[in-house]
Amino acid sequence: MLVLSSPSGAGKSTIARNLLGQETSLSLSISVTTRPRRTSEIDGVHYHFISREKFELMRDREELLEWAEVHGNYYGTPRDPVEQALRSGRDVLFDIDIQGTFQLYERMREDVVSIFILPPSIAEMKSRLHRRAEDADDVILRRLKTAVGEMRHWSEYDYVVVNDDLSRAFLAVQSILRAERHRRSRSAAIGPFIDGMVDDLRRELGEAGVSDAEG
Repeated sequence: MLVLSSPSGAGKSTIARNLLGQETSLSLSISVTTRPRRTSEIDGVHYHFISREKFELMRDREELLEWAEVHGNYYGTPRDPVEQALRSGRDVLFDIDIQGTFQLYERMREDVVSIFILPPSIAEMKSRLHRRAEDADDVILRRLKTAVGEMRHWSEYDYVVVNDDLSRAFLAVQSILRAERHRRSRSAAIGPFIDGMVDDLRRELGEAGVSDAEG
């Protein structure tokens, strides 16, 4: 499970979109939220937009892997689609906040790789939020205030990427994903594979009785 988190305006969603476009074995975990849909968003693609009543019902039935209340709205990750993707051998990308990340840590820390995306400066972060033109000024101000607390948690993430150049930041995130796929602890099949090769080699050499030390 690859988690991307960031303060608003760091470019996390763009990196996530580019990653999904290039990594065919990566699925996006589409969150449910109670916040209003922006004009640029599509229900079922960017989020599943639901009522507070339905969200609270899913939460109470433990149908969410994680959930949080951010800026007065609920956000959460439906459990079933994630578990189905993982069972099928696919990696899952999470575009979630710090609260959600820490809940995933509590449930399945060994399966989580977390990356914190930072903007190059506060001035650039503010500029990106205003250029997006999707939030009112009071909402932008609230996001900036929230960013103060979010950025204090950078050291609790596995990796930190500063998005001062989108291409470089994307390549850094993609490299992390590809490297983590080859981590020994995630390669359950590699042990039997190597044992099989060793047995084949011993038979080839006619030295089935050779010890590990001699090998």
